[in-house]
This record gives sequence, structure tokens and C-alpha cells, in this order.
Amino acid sequence: MYKKIFFLSLILALLCPYANAKLSKEAKNYQTAMRAFYLWRCGTDVEGYYNKDHFSHEACHLEDGYTDYIGEKGGKRDGTGGWHDAGDFGKYTVNAAVTLGSLFMTWDHFEKPLSKISLDIPETAPGYPDFLKELKWETDFLLKMQYPDGSGRISHKLTALNFSKFMMPEQDQNKRYFSPWSSTATADFVAVMAMAARHFQPYDPEYAKKCLDAARNSYKYLTKHPEYVEFVQGDFKTGPYISPDDDDRFWAAVELWETTGDPEILKYVERIIDVRSSIIVSLWDWSHVINLGFWTYALSEREGRNPKMVDKVVKSILDNAEEIAKRIKKDRYGYPLENYFWGSNGGAANTAANLHVAELCGSRKYKKEIKRLYNWILGKNYYKRSFVTGLGKNPPKHPHDSRSGADNVENPWPGYLVGGGHTATDWQDVSNDATRNEVAINWQSGLVYLFATQLK
Repeated sequence: MYKKIFFLSLILALLCPYANAKLSKEAKNYQTAMRAFYLWRCGTDVEGYYNKDHFSHEACHLEDGYTDYIGEKGGKRDGTGGWHDAGDFGKYTVNAAVTLGSLFMTWDHFEKPLSKISLDIPETAPGYPDFLKELKWETDFLLKMQYPDGSGRISHKLTALNFSKFMMPEQDQNKRYFSPWSSTATADFVAVMAMAARHFQPYDPEYAKKCLDAARNSYKYLTKHPEYVEFVQGDFKTGPYISPDDDDRFWAAVELWETTGDPEILKYVERIIDVRSSIIVSLWDWSHVINLGFWTYALSEREGRNPKMVDKVVKSILDNAEEIAKRIKKDRYGYPLENYFWGSNGGAANTAANLHVAELCGSRKYKKEIKRLYNWILGKNYYKRSFVTGLGKNPPKHPHDSRSGADNVENPWPGYLVGGGHTATDWQDVSNDATRNEVAINWQSGLVYLFATQLK
């Protein structure tokens, strides 16, 4: 079977240059960055060609996962599928959620140009556009993170107890476990399942209902248990993804309201908005998802919102975009944030959404600023190098990525944004530097949004 897939892909690869000949450079960049999610798939064979290189791995982690840490000692249930999180092979609810939230938003804002570009991915969701087909691969997995008792609690992650060494995914035989739940993961699950329900409704109403029922069940649990339940690592030494749940609960409520129109949820949302002094932030990611909630609220077409609350949120969106635009203009290379940190490239890419949402709210256009950010990512920076494997000027060759470090292909797997420096000048293209050169799904989703802004 694997050989048949190989030869079929070889034929498609030979045809691919002709199929993609009409795509602009910007469209090809987007296509490569979005296909990177397919190449991250867990639980299945994946393969693709890029610049004559062949990238592939066999089906992996088919024993996911064991239930010892969720009350079933020695048990096992289906946790296969989803995307590998980063340079490692773990799967984390919190990071999956912010990634999906950003990608669903990308579809909302750029559906027309995105729907024209084939991702050349397997037919795992018949009838879906390729973009949403790829997102469904991840929501299928997240539905498996629900506790088996039906309570609505969501496992924080599914990983081995520790990170593996660089190896191909199918070679990783470490035992992997569903972790205990957290209120942060549960709230994030509500948000993305509510988003999935409304995005998938036109293509599969039955599946959309499944997502919405899951979101409601978990939201019901959260409303009955308002206390913050922090994830405790215990025996686990993989990524913790620990953060307070207040922003996650807000995001969950906004998305569930947007999907259902529930007036009681809207009252809760607007009470939160009313008492907050700060709204939109420049730096957002898995540990601070509140922007996603505010953007959904501000751009909603549902009736019933308090005009004063809408004005408050929109004003913050516009003010924040002006701050980011000023920083881009002031910085020699166009970097949009005030400082550098682990994953600063992902944080920078995310600001494209801050700017574009301001445009959607009626602000002036930020096309020049977004274009400068786009160029910065692809090589017009201090290093005169792209931060995306396989794209731009002198791209990274040694990302912290198990597949790139373990296969026999000289070039790294294509289309991935690396984390970047902790200062303006200390990034290094070194595979063992996870804090500067790892790849991760949450940074990748910001890259996809940024690349989508350049499509016609």
C-alpha cells in the first residue's frame, strides 16, 4: 500500500509544476506553509515533494493513548490522529486550540482566495474545502480528548512522559498517555468546537452537531465549576502549556454565543468587557487567547450586542493597530513588537491579524505595514535570511524538528516558521537550539494568516 502511494505521489509530483504554474509567488508561499500542517499529521502516512526532495513518514503513534492518568489504570482508548505539536511528537489541547482558532479566523477573513488554492492533501473529509479538510483532521483528534465519563472535562495533553530524541515519527515507540484535565484546556476546547460547529455546518451538519454538543457539554461543566484547575505535570516532562483560564473562558463564551446566539452567554461576555480596562494586546498566543474572543465579538453580525461594548472593543482594536503600525515604521527592519522572546517570530506573525482585523473594523489600510512584516519574515531583516524553511532568502537549514533531523534528506521539511531570537541579534540556525529554532503549530498558524493577507 505504501509503495502504491509513493508511486502515485511521484506521478502527481511530476504534474505538480504544471498544476501550480499559474499560482503567484505569494500563493505558492501560502500553499507551502499551509501544507506544512498536513505534513505534521499523526497517526497516518504522509508524504510530499518540494523542490525535487521527497518528504515522508509512515503511520505513527497508533497506540495513542493509555489512560493510567485519567482514572483507568492500564487502560487504553483511541487518541490517534491530530497534528504533532512542534519539533516533538506530543499533542497538546491548549496549543492545538489557539492554532485552530487562528486558522478558523483565517478562513473567515480570506475564504475566497484560500478556496481557490489546492493543498493536494488526502480526501479525509469528502466535500470539504481543502483548508477546512485539514482543520477537521485536528478537530477529529480533539474530540477524543474528552474524558470518557462524559463530564465534559478535557485532557490537557496526550504525550509520552518525556520528549524523545530526534527520530522519525514511526520509530517513536514510547508509551503515550492521556494526561489529567485542566480548566484551561476545557475552555479552549469549548471555543474551537463552537467554531468548528459553525464552519463545518455547510459541509457536514451531523458532524457540526457533534462538535456543538461537545462544546455545550464542556461549557456546562465549566459554568458549574468556576474555579481555576491548573494542570499539574506530575510524572510528565513534556510541554506544560500552563496558563490561567480567565481569557480562555471568555473566548469559549464568545465563540459559543457566536454559534448559538444564546442571550445568557452574551450577558456574561458583555459583563467581562464592561469591567476590563485593557482589551486588545499586541502579543497573543496560547497563553493569552483573549484577542480571538474580542475579534469574534467585534466582527459578529448577530443582533443583541450592547453598542457601548462594541464601541469599546472596536476602539481598542483600532488603537492597538496604530501602535503596531508605528513600531513597524520605526523599526529599521519592520519588527512589530516591543521585545524578543522564545517564539518571537510567531508573535510577530500574529500581529498581521491585529492589523487586518482593524481594517475589517473600518480603520485605514495597513497594507504597507503588513507587507513589510511579510518581507521581514522572508529575509529583509538583520540576518538577511528567511525564517521559513524552504521559502524566501537563504532559509533555515537546521530547524529543531525531529523529522528534519532524522530523515536522510539534506534539506529540512518545507514551509515551517522557526522561533527566532531572544534579542534582535542572537538567532542561530542550529537544530539543537529548541528555544530559537524549533517549529510549532501555533507559530505556523500566524504565518498562514500573514501569508493569506498577500493573496489576491
